[in-house]
Amino acid sequence: MNVENTQVQMRKGILEFCILHIISRGEVYASDMLEELTAAKIMVVEGTLYPLLTRLKNAGLVEYKWVESVSGPPRKYYTLTDTGKQFLIELQKTWEELVSSTQQIIQHKNGNASEGNSFTEEEYAP
Repeated sequence: MNVENTQVQMRKGILEFCILHIISRGEVYASDMLEELTAAKIMVVEGTLYPLLTRLKNAGLVEYKWVESVSGPPRKYYTLTDTGKQFLIELQKTWEELVSSTQQIIQHKNGNASEGNSFTEEEYAP
């Protein structure tokens, strides 16, 4: 099994959630989303982002408006719809449950949940 493939799948699994969070802050341009996602080390390229934004729009979760630009062609600025806001609230609840459940499993050691214990390479080295 390839660790990079699993890492990519983990990032893909939270990409929609992260994009909706970015858009929830107010009107946002796609290149600004790319910049923030890249800075957060959630690797994404335009070829991934734009189809996802289209899917979110077609699902009624986001909408966009064209805004004239002084430095080039008009830009699409994305916002959440009311449906998108409710959808994000539900995803946030799911995220919090997943984080809690995952931490419970990660911190569980030898039959006892122990605060602060986390995975170390030495403990699991063959």
